[in-house]
Formats: sequence, C-alpha cells, structure tokens
Amino acid sequence: MTEPAGFTLVSHTLGGLPLVNHVLRRLRFDELLQRHLPPPDPRAQLPPSAALGVLTRNLVLARVPLYGLGEWAPAWVPALLGLRPEQVALLNDDRVGRALDRLFDADPRALLTALVVPMVKEFQVSLEQLHNDSTSLTLHGEYADATGRLVRGRPTLVVTFGHNKDHRPDLKQLLWILTVSADGAVPVHVKVADGDTEDSTTHRETWEVLRALVGSANFLYVADSKLCTRETLKHIHEHGGRFITVLPRTRKEDALFKAWLQTHTPAWEEVARKPHPRWKDGPPDVFRAIPSPIPDADGFRLFWYESSHKLERDAQARRDAIQKAWKALEELAVRLQGPRSRFRTQAAVAEAVEGILASAGAARWVTYQVVTGEDAVFRQETRGRPGQNTRWRRRLKRRFQLTWDRREAELAYDARTDGLFPLLTNDPDLTAAALLTAYRTTQPLLETRHHLLKNVEAATPMFLKSVSRIEAVLALHFVALLVHALLEREVRRAMVRRGIKELPLYPEDRDCKAPSTDRILELFAPLQRHLLCTDGRVVQRFDPELTELQRKLLALLGISAKGFMNA
Repeated sequence: MTEPAGFTLVSHTLGGLPLVNHVLRRLRFDELLQRHLPPPDPRAQLPPSAALGVLTRNLVLARVPLYGLGEWAPAWVPALLGLRPEQVALLNDDRVGRALDRLFDADPRALLTALVVPMVKEFQVSLEQLHNDSTSLTLHGEYADATGRLVRGRPTLVVTFGHNKDHRPDLKQLLWILTVSADGAVPVHVKVADGDTEDSTTHRETWEVLRALVGSANFLYVADSKLCTRETLKHIHEHGGRFITVLPRTRKEDALFKAWLQTHTPAWEEVARKPHPRWKDGPPDVFRAIPSPIPDADGFRLFWYESSHKLERDAQARRDAIQKAWKALEELAVRLQGPRSRFRTQAAVAEAVEGILASAGAARWVTYQVVTGEDAVFRQETRGRPGQNTRWRRRLKRRFQLTWDRREAELAYDARTDGLFPLLTNDPDLTAAALLTAYRTTQPLLETRHHLLKNVEAATPMFLKSVSRIEAVLALHFVALLVHALLEREVRRAMVRRGIKELPLYPEDRDCKAPSTDRILELFAPLQRHLLCTDGRVVQRFDPELTELQRKLLALLGISAKGFMNA
C-alpha cells in the first residue's frame, strides 16, 4: 500500500489476543488484579497491575522470556494489552520484576483462590471429578538464598534437589502440583512446593483444599500411585470422600496377583475399546478387567486391567532391553580377550557386567558367568635384539571368559504379566468399565497441561533469580493455563451443542475433531490492524477480513465479528 504524502501507516497485530481477552474479561482478571494489589504510587507511569496483565497475556500467546517482554509488546494493539500507546515503551524487565514483587507481597495464592471460585460458576465447570498430578520445575542456578527464609515478612519456597521428573538430578527444582476438573481438564488448584517434597505427602492437604472449594467431600479424587498411602486413603475414606488411584508395584497385592497368574487363567471381561492413538486403521486398544482375586489389604475395591497395546509395549520393551544388553556384553567379551584389556580381577569384570545389565534394564532376564584362565607370556630380561644367550622370563597373565544367556523361567513368568495395571477405589458404585473411564479420560489431559507449562524453555522461571518472583510468576502461569483450558473447553462444548463433529484446523484443511487452544490461536495469528496516521492522529483504520472458519470459531465462542475487532 502506497502512503500518501504526509501520512504514515502503523501496523499492529491482533492475532488471537481478542480471544484471550474475552476469557480474561469473563474471569474479571484485570479488575481482580487491580483490587488484589496494593494501590499503586500515583506517580507511577505504569501501574503494576498493567504490567502483570501484559505478562499474563504473553504467557498465553508467546511465552517469551521476561527480558523479552519489552520487545514483544510493541507489535500488538496497545489497547488489547490494557495499555495506552505511550505506556508500551515503559515495559522492561525491571518494571515487570517490581510488579512481581508487589504480587508476591499481596499473596498470589489468595489471588488464585479469588479467581477460581467465581470461575467455576461463570463457566459452569463441574467439580464432581478432580484429577491431581505433579511435575518438576527444573531451575538453573544455585539459588543459595532460596532456603525458605522470610522475604518482607512472608515465607518463601526452598529451591533444592529432589526426585527430578525431567531426569535432571544435577539441577535444583520446585514441585508443581496441579489439580484439574474432569470437565475439560480445567485447572482449579495449584500448589508450588519445595523441591525435595515427596508427592505422597501432598495429597491430604490438597484434598482438604478441594473439599473446601467444592463445599463438600462428595467428589471423586483421582491421582497416581503416590496417593496410595494407607494414611491418606484412610483420611479421605473416613471423611466421606471417594478416590481412584493406581496400586503401587511395591504393595504385596501386586506380587501375589502376578504369582496367582502363573497357575490360573483369569476370566477376563472386555470393558473398553479405544482407537489406535496413531494409525487411523490400526488395531484398537482392547481393555479387559477382572476383580482382583487377591483382596486389597485395607478392604478397598481392587481391579486388574489388561491393555492389548500395553501388552505389546511391555513385550517389546523387554526385547529391546535384552538386545541392548546383548550387544554391550558382546563388546565387553571382545575387550576382555584383547591385548590391552585392563581388567585384573574377576570381581571387576562382574561389576562391569552388572553395570551393563542395570543400564539396559535387563538384569532380571539375563544370567552370566565369568571364568578365569591363565596364559603364559614370555618377556626377555634385557633390552635389545634377542639372541642365543637371551634370557626369558615366564609370566602368567589372567584371561577372563564371559558367557551369558537368557533366564527363560523369569522371561516366561513376566510374559504372563504383560499389559497389566491395577486400579484401586473406595467408590462402591463404579463398575470396572466406569472405573477405567474415570481414570483414563482426564489423566492424559492433565499431562498435557504440564507439557504446556514446560514445552518452551522460557516458560519455566529459569531467568528469575529471586524465589519470591518465581512464586509470583508461577501464579500467572496458572492463569495462563486456565485461559488455555477454558478457550479449548468452550469451543468443544459449543461444537457438541451444534452437532459439529470436526473443523478444518489442520494443515491442508484437514479436519480436527478436538480443537486445541494452540491450534485456534494459530489460526488467528496472522491478523493485523493498520492505521493511517498524520500529525499523530488516526485518519483511517483498516481491519483484516475474517475467513469463514475464523467467523465460525468466533460464533462458537459467542463473539461477534464486530466485537472481535473492537475488543
């Protein structure tokens, strides 16, 4: 477009920001943030609530590092960020950091409580079934001051080493404990705990918080095997709560059932068939179940399930482990026979073999034997070319012969238990099929929420050195996850109401049955607004043309095209 003389053309991104604002407005987030924070200094050019509002929107849309916020914001329509045009240039990491300090001082957990309670009513989120899981927030740095000390009168978190679920035991961490609804995997509660916190110790406190949120104990609490401690399950049960969890492998009921399987043929009942997760025409995942013939020690209901896909995965994992061990053992055997072998004792060889088997995860299925032999080695006593009078010294050198084989009995035993997993509940009314559905329907979506938090390196607070600021920014991460979940849920629910089975959201207009928020925002990402200006005045505004698909998505969200443009 050619600019007339004396005129300038200013372009700003609309993208999916009006959609984000639509949800934030229904949450009354900006209003709540202003009320929750202490009154700003009247001289402040950029109120802390405004800076935090921009940061929250960034966490939903882009998740750029804190130091990049000042470069990210100018590309967007200022009003959509809650800013006046002259305030955009004021965004920098120092101002945002001070705003995070204000949020920490005002108690971010109180803010989230004040946000979630009305959200449940506004969006009519069912709290009948709640799912809980935790993940590690891995941090880079020493965080020597993050010892739980008081900061401005408030306790802080302990950044330390713990069981790292990112497989980084060399780095310190915090523990992120999230609870979502079965109704759309909507986040309803989060707790950030010290890095060395054991998962098993968190469930009782979480359940009590959820009981207060729901207003009664009449909800189904679903979590992984760390929930399965006798003290926690007893507490929930005696206070009228219901639970579903996975029986840990360490419980004796697990070993007893697997032993029972060696001499019995279970009367499996098919309870579910799920489509292949990758291949449209692939074989379905068939689930079969039986009530456990070995009763739970505490009297709760225990069911065993067999998954056809898990059966295949377990068998293949065992084959892969054995193959990996086999290859490494062959290489070790060759080294042992070489002239430069440094193994001097049978114990050293055995230690190397044990290390190989442990690394491959094949110690249970591979047996080995190390045999020691001796070879005579002759070496001349003096230097120089050997002759008729050269004296030779005879020395015995140890050689180690390594042999190995499969443990056929153990292999046959474990093959009988492939594909199995146990679920434990105190709900007297759940059938085996309903129990499986309740556990599997939402738990994978909870993992997706964790992935969203961590799928971009900058999403973790690794660039913040203050633990108080980390706590504050993680509260805003929860808000961002909430917006993601609600956008996704609103579109999918509207599709069901209108009988829409799929939308062409994938590349090449391929159909999508379950639109994600990322896919929806990606569809709106190219939208821009152009302003024709002269002498600092807007002469004309040029809004983008919406596609039919974009209009359909807006309709599903209850947003008019005019409302989108004027958001």
